[in-house]
Amino acid sequence: MRAARLIKLVLLLQSRPSMTGGELARELEVSERTVARDITALSEAGVPVYADRGRAGGYRLIGGYRTRLTGLGRAEAEALFLSGVPAALRDMGLADAASAARLKVSAALIPELSDAPTSAAQRFHLDAPAWWRPGDPPELLPAVADAVWDDRRMTARYARRDGDEVERDLEPYGLVLKAGVWYLAARAAGRADGEFRVYRVDRFTAVTVGEERFQRSDSFDLPAFWEERAAEFARSILRERVEVRLTPEGARRLPHVTDARAAEEALTAAGGPDGRGLVTVDLPVESLEVAYAQLLALGPEAEVLGPSSLRSRFAEAARRAARLYG
Repeated sequence: MRAARLIKLVLLLQSRPSMTGGELARELEVSERTVARDITALSEAGVPVYADRGRAGGYRLIGGYRTRLTGLGRAEAEALFLSGVPAALRDMGLADAASAARLKVSAALIPELSDAPTSAAQRFHLDAPAWWRPGDPPELLPAVADAVWDDRRMTARYARRDGDEVERDLEPYGLVLKAGVWYLAARAAGRADGEFRVYRVDRFTAVTVGEERFQRSDSFDLPAFWEERAAEFARSILRERVEVRLTPEGARRLPHVTDARAAEEALTAAGGPDGRGLVTVDLPVESLEVAYAQLLALGPEAEVLGPSSLRSRFAEAARRAARLYG
């Protein structure tokens, strides 16, 4: 524990011209007295730490005691500090490791690039969870992440949509964070077909990570796999179709209230507007209930023509609105 703290102390001093005892104590989460003892230990070990006395004093390294990364330009250094997603790393239990890695790189950068971490962090930030969605990570995510990093087989109990629980022996290949929801790409151990499946991590009710490692398939490409499965999923949930007549404003807004790709394809297939400037589309939707909620947002810019049950529901909604505003 102390050895790790001493290393971090040296890296902190390498990354800045000087630091006070109070600043070091806050970074290391120890007392200033502990910092003073650590400084003494470093000096005795031959690390050239110099103490500046007085109110504005502090600690600094002397004699060019630093390791530099050569050949790293400003754009590369700033991009390096964008590569981590702080919230995702924290959820997976990797925040400390990522912090240590960034500190090591910061300490090794040449002085001209010392502001790269701050420059990048103050210009770009990724907020992964969707709006109005709780940001609490799944309780078992750190265990799943450990299995992914170490290529270890895991046994998991998984709650299916129908409420039943199943147990699976899995080879966990990769994690994906989509709109605040964590997914695991995994292959069932021992399956002859070698098919990869996607599991929502928040539906795991128990996870046991074993000691046995599996041999990863060299052909597996996580980004390509996810893109393909996401497209399949988007197509699979659009099981119903509705016929809608749209004003120009309704056609413009349609991709913003329903599945954007499905809306664009429906508008393209519909061709040009009629003599009144209206366009009629055959729109795939997840369900009539979802279509009602989505198309209601278009108000008078959309007229539902079919199916008749949905048209009747919109007619009743229009009558109720007329009574409210009439």
